[in-house]
Amino acid sequence: MPQLNWNDSKNLFSKLTFRRFVNAVKVLCSFYVSRFLKRPVQWGYPVSISFEPTTSCNLRCPECPSGLRQFSRPTGMLKNDFFTRTIDEIHKELLYLIFYFQGEPYLNPDFLKMVKYASDKKIYTATSTNAHYLTDEIAKKTVESGLDRLIISIDGTTQDVYQQYRVGGNLEKVLAGARNIVKWKKQLKSKTPFVFFQFLVVKPNQHQIEEIKQLAKEVGVDEVRFKTAQVYDYKTDPNNLIPTIDKYSRYKKNADGTYIPKNKLANRCWKLQHANVITWDGLVVPCCFDKDAMHQLGNLKTQSFKEIWHNDNYKQFRSQLMKSRKNIDICANCSEGVSVWKE
Repeated sequence: MPQLNWNDSKNLFSKLTFRRFVNAVKVLCSFYVSRFLKRPVQWGYPVSISFEPTTSCNLRCPECPSGLRQFSRPTGMLKNDFFTRTIDEIHKELLYLIFYFQGEPYLNPDFLKMVKYASDKKIYTATSTNAHYLTDEIAKKTVESGLDRLIISIDGTTQDVYQQYRVGGNLEKVLAGARNIVKWKKQLKSKTPFVFFQFLVVKPNQHQIEEIKQLAKEVGVDEVRFKTAQVYDYKTDPNNLIPTIDKYSRYKKNADGTYIPKNKLANRCWKLQHANVITWDGLVVPCCFDKDAMHQLGNLKTQSFKEIWHNDNYKQFRSQLMKSRKNIDICANCSEGVSVWKE
C-alpha cells in the first residue's frame, strides 16, 4: 500500500468496512503463514487493485513502454461497462483502487465516470497523471468525482530540465493543471483529492530537489514525494539517468562502472499477496512491473476475478516466486523498499 499522511490515512480508514477489514487480516495472515511454511498460502482477495484506463500517452518518456510506443500488447481504452461489472464483483473486499498502470488516464473519456462509480462504492481511489489535461472544467469534475488521491508527475522545475525526461511535455500546463485542482478543492470545500507532486529523481534533475519543494508550496499541493527511477538497461544506463545521489537510486555502482540493483530478492512478495493489475482489455497480471503483460494469470473476458485469484496459473506463479524469485524476469528490477520518499 502507498505511504499515507495523517489526513490521507483518515480518509482511507473511513472506507474500511468490517468485511474489508476481515479480508485484509486474511491476506496479511496468509503472507506470514506462507513464509513460515515456505509454500504459498492465499486467503482472502486483493486489498488493492490497479486498473489500467488506457495504454495511450501524450508524452514520450525514455524509460516508459507507453511513451516509447514499444508495447507488444495492443493499445486501447478501458470500457466503462467492463469496469463496472468487475467492480460489482469485488468491491465488498476491495479497499484501494489505483486507476493507473501504463498510459495517461485522462485520455480515456470515461475515466472520471469510472472514478465516480468506484467512489460511490466507498472504495479509496487514486490515480497518477502527467497533468496536461487538467483544464479548469476537468479539474472541477475531478474534485466532484470523489477521487481520493491525485499524483502529479513533475520531474523538473524549469522547462529545459523537465522536458529531458518528460519528452514532449509542457511544464506550464502541468503547473496550471495543479493550480486548477487546488482552486476547485477550495471552491467546493473538498478535502479530496489529496494532491502531491511526484518527482522522479534522475541525473538531469537531481539539482532541483530543493526547488521542487518550494514550487509545491507556491502551487499549494499537499505534499512532495521523490521517486527512484526504474532503468531497464541499468547495467550500462545508456540514457544517463541514474542519479549520483545514492539515496535516490535503485542501483549501486560497481568498480567497473556498471550498476546492479540495491535490493536483494527474497523468495517472497507482499505485493503479489495483497494486490494485482488489470489491463484495459481484461488481462490479470501479477504487478506493475509486468508492463507488457507477459505473465498472464487470467482473462476477465472468460473468467470471473475471484476464479482467477485462486486458479492454477496464480498458484503456479506464487510457487515459482517462493522457490526462485530471481529467475522471474519482472522481479529482477523490482524497487520494493527503495521506491518513494516523503520529504
